[in-house]
Amino acid sequence: MLTAYTSDQIRAAEATLMAKLPEGTLMGRAATGLAVTCAAMLDGVYGSRVVLLVGAGDNGGDALYAGARLAARGARVDAILAGSRVHGAGLAALRREGGRVTDIRATSVSATAAAPVSRDGEAASLKVARENGEAARSGNGAGGGEGTHPGDGAGNGKSAHRGSVPGDGETARPGGVPRAKDGWGETVRALVRAADLVVDGLVGIGGKGALREPYATLAELAGETSGAVVAVDVPSGVDAADGQVDGRAVRADVTVTFGAYKAGLLVTPGAQHAGRIEFVDIGLGPYLPDPALTALTGTDVASMLPRPDARSDKYRRGVVGIAAGSHRYTGAAVLAVGGAIRAGAGMVRYAGVAEPVAQVRARWPEAVITELEPGQGIEEVGRVQAWVLGPGLGTGPEALALARSVLASDVPVLVDADALTLAAQDGSLLRREAPVLVTPHAGELSRLLEVPRERIEARGVEHVRRAASELGVTVLLKGATTLVAEDGMPVRVNLTGSSWLATAGTGDVLAGLTGALLAAGLGTYDAASCAAHLHGLAGADGPLSAWDVLEAVPDAMRSVASRPPSRH
Repeated sequence: MLTAYTSDQIRAAEATLMAKLPEGTLMGRAATGLAVTCAAMLDGVYGSRVVLLVGAGDNGGDALYAGARLAARGARVDAILAGSRVHGAGLAALRREGGRVTDIRATSVSATAAAPVSRDGEAASLKVARENGEAARSGNGAGGGEGTHPGDGAGNGKSAHRGSVPGDGETARPGGVPRAKDGWGETVRALVRAADLVVDGLVGIGGKGALREPYATLAELAGETSGAVVAVDVPSGVDAADGQVDGRAVRADVTVTFGAYKAGLLVTPGAQHAGRIEFVDIGLGPYLPDPALTALTGTDVASMLPRPDARSDKYRRGVVGIAAGSHRYTGAAVLAVGGAIRAGAGMVRYAGVAEPVAQVRARWPEAVITELEPGQGIEEVGRVQAWVLGPGLGTGPEALALARSVLASDVPVLVDADALTLAAQDGSLLRREAPVLVTPHAGELSRLLEVPRERIEARGVEHVRRAASELGVTVLLKGATTLVAEDGMPVRVNLTGSSWLATAGTGDVLAGLTGALLAAGLGTYDAASCAAHLHGLAGADGPLSAWDVLEAVPDAMRSVASRPPSRH
């Protein structure tokens, strides 16, 4: 299972580990992992053009050390110094290997100060010269708010730092900041456009709010490269804790993240900026707390999926009831029933009014059908192990009566679509002893929580947690990143799927698929998480329709089931 953490959790773990290691060990590990990934992305390191966007914090140091390793192998490495200070040790290492430096931080040179204090609290004699031979700048290595919203702390947000590789200098502060008249934009643009690889080392895990200049402009220029973009730990402009992006941010092809996955890399919009995530283990594992987020892998899903054995019959495999469809939305019933059947339900009992009954009977002869009169309950349907309620049901009095009847049962109920609208109108519907799983999109959740949709889309993790706690239910929030929350458990992030799933009817298929897993015995938290994973696999390639997703469900389940069971 993949686990992800907030910035505060990671900083605390780093501080504990660093107290046990020689200075600079963590930065050495991080920079080595970054360099290895960068080298693998180049079509040969020798002769390649690499541009480093270097901020003030440890991310800038990681970039400089990695750049030094690439330069030692024959790459032309240009470092763009953008922060109010620079990691002197990393810069010295880059210079020794022939790296070039473009300093956009100031137009004037400050006076030399004696014995400034390093980030690790030691006095150090600093001397960081510009490439063109100007006088050295020196100053205090302390500082905060680098490149991000004022008051957000150090550029990488660390209370403790990964440190410097022993034997080099420390951190220096320049005398000023660039202004538009400094004219550095075209110089940097030319370097970036010609680069085979751009390394974003501007802002790290402590960045909050919109990027300030010159970081905002550099983030935009990074997108103009003809090569690839690699982000160090987290793309600059992405909040590592929750994935928020306020304003401009780097869009990376690959993010090399150190020690632990950052929660903001897994959820939108941060996930859309991260690209492929490469994990570098620097030894934090034993010092990390319980995760903020988790994500199931295919192996995890394989270990959870119910599988028939020699004792199985259709009842033991799970009977799912589906109350869906109306004279206006007959297709929703067909898709929900199909999702359950394709997911391997032992039996599907469908209950609905005449129009969808005819469609379901014609398409799914294996379904056991009960035709209901308008306003009739489920008393004659027969025993089920779980219910799916809501797709295409309507929101009138007859639909409400059917919803009340289903929710009065003593088995788990998945509440979707129109049934969520009914629940928003009458919150008492969700208050029951048996488990409830709600499967809203952002608009439906906004009605349940009485929160603007835009706020939910911007902060999905926060609101899915709130919904699970306040409503007392398990929540599967559908969206660009599907999230599953249950009170007292870490939020699960679904990592499968594609934007092709944003088409009518795919949610009905998901409802049926999830209902089959509930009926087979999975709890609401696991059923929702596994179903989202399988649904995403079925909808990975497009263009597609809901019917295409439905037909791909068995292959998705077979591909997962063929994996060896998880040992965890």
